[in-house]
Amino acid sequence: MVAQAFTVDLDKPLVFQVGHLEEQYQDWVHQPIVSKEGPRFFANDVLEFLTRTKWWAVPLIWLPVVCWCLNQSIQMGHTVPQVALMVVAGIFIWTLIEYTLHRYLFHIDTKSYWTNTAHYLLHGCHHKHPMDGLRLVFPPTAAAILCYPFWSLVKLFTTTSTTPGVFGGGLLGYVIYDCTHYYLHHAHPSFDPAKHLKKYHLNHHFRIQNKGFGITSTLWDHIFGTLPSTKTADKST
Repeated sequence: MVAQAFTVDLDKPLVFQVGHLEEQYQDWVHQPIVSKEGPRFFANDVLEFLTRTKWWAVPLIWLPVVCWCLNQSIQMGHTVPQVALMVVAGIFIWTLIEYTLHRYLFHIDTKSYWTNTAHYLLHGCHHKHPMDGLRLVFPPTAAAILCYPFWSLVKLFTTTSTTPGVFGGGLLGYVIYDCTHYYLHHAHPSFDPAKHLKKYHLNHHFRIQNKGFGITSTLWDHIFGTLPSTKTADKST
């Protein structure tokens, strides 16, 4: 006797449904629904509220933290040009973290109930509903939790006085990433590099979802061989 495939009811809270898809989850989640109205995640209103974030909350909350970090390195004796170099280093490190998280964590293959559920909350929801404007940027609570391991990582290769500056640069990189990500989905840029990045990222959503993991840059896709093929190349194969 063959078990009947589970069907997700889009009119009901989704989070605790999607796990039941089991092995069919990956196919389901990578068939996007293009609508600016996002689905309901939870029946509980508090949990539902925590999943929705306006894009402007990211710079509003985190840019003051960036400034505080940079000021700490200045107060510990570093010049402004030196701190500027720390910022560049931090942003560079962030671009690699951005790529690594997107490729190896956000696109992890899941099949069980709880791993499907966790993946949907983490990134699957964005691929299923890519134009949901309230679930494009990372919720501040989750971002705050991730600050500790990032700070610990930076401390491994920096001194006491340079840690805040490099961390602040990385945090600035994150702010740029989240704001860029929102912009690429909802703006209509006419000029490069924004126009190219928008095409590149939407290609990741709607054509080749296992390539093109960079958001703010294609650098690491070039280095690690995950550039998506062009349509011309596809037609010739």
